[in-house]
Amino acid sequence: MSVLIVIPARYASTRYPGKPLVELTGATGESKSLIRRSWDAATAVSGVDRVVVATDDDRIRTAAEAFGAEVVMTSETCANGTERCAEALENLGGGYDIVVNLQGDAPLTPAWFVEDLVAGLRAHPTAEVATPVLRCDGRALNGFLEDRRAGRVGGTTAVFGSDHKGLYFSKEVIPYTSQTYADDAETPVFHHVGVYAYRPSALGAYPKWPVGPLERLEGLEQLRFLEQERPVLCVEVESRGRQFWELNNPEDVPRLEAMLSEMGAS
Repeated sequence: MSVLIVIPARYASTRYPGKPLVELTGATGESKSLIRRSWDAATAVSGVDRVVVATDDDRIRTAAEAFGAEVVMTSETCANGTERCAEALENLGGGYDIVVNLQGDAPLTPAWFVEDLVAGLRAHPTAEVATPVLRCDGRALNGFLEDRRAGRVGGTTAVFGSDHKGLYFSKEVIPYTSQTYADDAETPVFHHVGVYAYRPSALGAYPKWPVGPLERLEGLEQLRFLEQERPVLCVEVESRGRQFWELNNPEDVPRLEAMLSEMGAS
């Protein structure tokens, strides 16, 4: 089954304009843009036929092409990364069995997250869309709670049933727990990893569906699938000792740089 990875990237982010071009310093002191680090994460995934950056901004196109990325230009009207992936696939003429949306704000995404996600979708032939979930340790959960106390939108959490079909995704920390956890303790909260794998039919249908009240309130694109009663398969992935975080706010830059340093990433 052929696999395409699309990295959707837009300059005009409401919370963090210009985010794809923000520089992140690694363990060796080398600075690379967020879009470059996201590209590096995508090209490290095995079993992928093609990787493209999808953007509507010439500044991002110029930066991406400068480090050798293939760029597909999309319209400014794309409301989110899923719509941008759908347009990119159409512009490329289709021809792929699975399309992966590796969002351009998740440069710490390990290759095995995406590999396990694709394997999970392949193993469930009736599933139309899948996304990874990672059980939080206390350190990650405490980071979520700290963000919420400070009024910042941090990572997204997910709850799912025994069949691993998503029940809900939220920028609040769900499920609620009154317990406190040590940094290395296992918790009942799952971090939703901002990666998706779609069947082309579901991806093509997505832009035609209306934005529902839950997607509008939460600002989470995957809720459109749930509001259309299209199950989202949650594929549990393992951290293998790696920290994971997205770049959501300017305050996340030092957090990601500390993680890059801890990982020894250049």
